[in-house]
Amino acid sequence: MPLSPLEHDRRHGELDQVMRAYVGQPADDTPDKPSAALTAYLRQTWHSRPWALATAERQLREYADHPPGRLRLRLGEFYAVPDVGLPEQDIQQWLYCLADHIKHSLEEGEVPPSAAPATHWEWHARFPETGQFLGGWFSQDMPDEFDDRDAAVEDYRISADPHLLARLVGELHELLALRLDESDYALAVAELGMEVDPPTPYSPSAWLVHVAGRLTDPQAEYGS
Repeated sequence: MPLSPLEHDRRHGELDQVMRAYVGQPADDTPDKPSAALTAYLRQTWHSRPWALATAERQLREYADHPPGRLRLRLGEFYAVPDVGLPEQDIQQWLYCLADHIKHSLEEGEVPPSAAPATHWEWHARFPETGQFLGGWFSQDMPDEFDDRDAAVEDYRISADPHLLARLVGELHELLALRLDESDYALAVAELGMEVDPPTPYSPSAWLVHVAGRLTDPQAEYGS
């Protein structure tokens, strides 16, 4: 029978997080250098959940030590490593390579330097509520659902839990604190799910400032 959610997380939860970091990224790790995907995972996890790194190293190594057979995978009784573009016979050594890089980072205290997110996974791991906001309220369907972009922002403001609203405002300020070029802010909001352009005459960063201001409107009356 398939793994229960509890058993999945206990045995493979952090392994799955590492694998998710490779979505859309090449698994080109070598013994001498981690890939961009693994570097992004290390940077974000050191910043937000450093205790999870040891779990990731253990789960990667245990999975490589005891890879599942085809029958168990077909029955759903084991975690299936997603396709990362490597030949099947190379997966085991690749998992050992990832575990070795994480172990080295932990033992030597080598933390990737602070930087703007470099991968799709890292953007969403670092700015999760911004991803929910932009992906949910500013998809390509937004013009059919709202009169304009301010109406979409207002809909989020009056419907979101106050704690999530505060988290989003904090994330927007953190995103603005990166002081990216406008082209990089355009890339950032696209990575985070925005499928419509900011309204004229706003640049992407200026629109984020505008949104943060509207979300912190002192006249907001939650729960009314």
